[in-house]
Amino acid sequence: MFLTPNSDALFDEARKLIPGGVNSPVRAFRAVGRTPLFIARASGSRLWDADGHSYIDYVGSWGPMILGHAHPRVIEAIRKAATDGTSYGAPTVLEVRMAEMITQMVPSIEMVRMVNSGTEATMSAIRLARAFTGREKIIKFEGCYHGHGDSFLIKAGSGALTLGVPDSPGVPAGTASGTLTAEYNNPESVRSLFASYRDQVAAVIVEPVVGNMGCVPPEQGFLQELRDLCTEIGSLLIFDEVMTGFRVARGGAQQLYGITPDLTTLGKIIGGGLPVGAYGGRKEIMHMVAPSGPMYQAGTLSGNPLAMAAGLETLSIIKEDEKFYSRLEEKAARLSAGVQRVIDSLWLPLRQNRVGSMFTLFFTRHPVRDYKTAIVADREKFGAFFREMLVRGIYLAPSQFEAAFISMAHTDEDIDTTIEAVRESLKAVM
Repeated sequence: MFLTPNSDALFDEARKLIPGGVNSPVRAFRAVGRTPLFIARASGSRLWDADGHSYIDYVGSWGPMILGHAHPRVIEAIRKAATDGTSYGAPTVLEVRMAEMITQMVPSIEMVRMVNSGTEATMSAIRLARAFTGREKIIKFEGCYHGHGDSFLIKAGSGALTLGVPDSPGVPAGTASGTLTAEYNNPESVRSLFASYRDQVAAVIVEPVVGNMGCVPPEQGFLQELRDLCTEIGSLLIFDEVMTGFRVARGGAQQLYGITPDLTTLGKIIGGGLPVGAYGGRKEIMHMVAPSGPMYQAGTLSGNPLAMAAGLETLSIIKEDEKFYSRLEEKAARLSAGVQRVIDSLWLPLRQNRVGSMFTLFFTRHPVRDYKTAIVADREKFGAFFREMLVRGIYLAPSQFEAAFISMAHTDEDIDTTIEAVRESLKAVM
């Protein structure tokens, strides 16, 4: 039997002090039918919980640990920055270097503003789009999650979808009315909204590769259609690349698919595991942001030197290796191919989606291409599978509706161990 008495005791204590015992809902493990693990440390491809159990990790702090945990160069960069002070609330050279790095690696971003989280980045980008266009409505897609800002908690993905409460109390009706929802991978649904609200839509915001109803790639032509529609109507196209930025390609999903958005939001990897976010785009738009322009946005800890140091070192390591993404793709393809062999050999009604080092195994026989096809996945079977994988030392996201991630730290041995764990776990639950 798989016992975690220390994690269980910590969870009991946490529930008395923290709502639900966790500081982000999916961490509660409700969707997978057990209490959460409390993590004590991490290194490379592995995590260790409070009871000393070791796991091969495919969560990677929900995406940023593309190099693996506690990379020596990143840890040294943080240590060095911390010895000079942890926060100043004033400009630093690190912020300038980070802006240089981002604008070099993502050509659509000519100017960038650092913030503290992906939610801050998307909230700010929407405000900026409204300020720049003079319009008020936005279009988002069912199942896409852009953080917990009021404008986004309408048919949202991620934790909201996992818990079955995608529409949150506390969101004013007036705010909700400013958000229009379309169907991912269905450009006609966007065209229809534009026909009804032609001169009112400030922006279309989209995860170019969805990671928050599981990994769902864009179908051929979908993103280009969004680009063409926004150009035609005079709305801004915002790519939420908080998850995909520097994850699926050096220049993000926009490089992978050859689409140029007007604004991009970033996070995860640019903090090297520390809290961070950013939004950027064309200079003419970004000059609207205070103090250059009238659109106000501020943050005491924005551009925090520890986060900038960690992110800069992470991006530098990526940039130094011309074969970084091809080697990462090899690892992901090896894992995906092995899992598919297991599925085929056992004749199971399962579906895999993968884009680069992001992937999800869906417990459904049907292709998953949007919100409607994602939510029919068997959550109970996934929960049972999750628990079986955990017993075998594999740590997955505790939700059917989250992407998993592979890092450069995962070895061939890790991958082979994971494939065998998938085989044994599926045989146990199907």
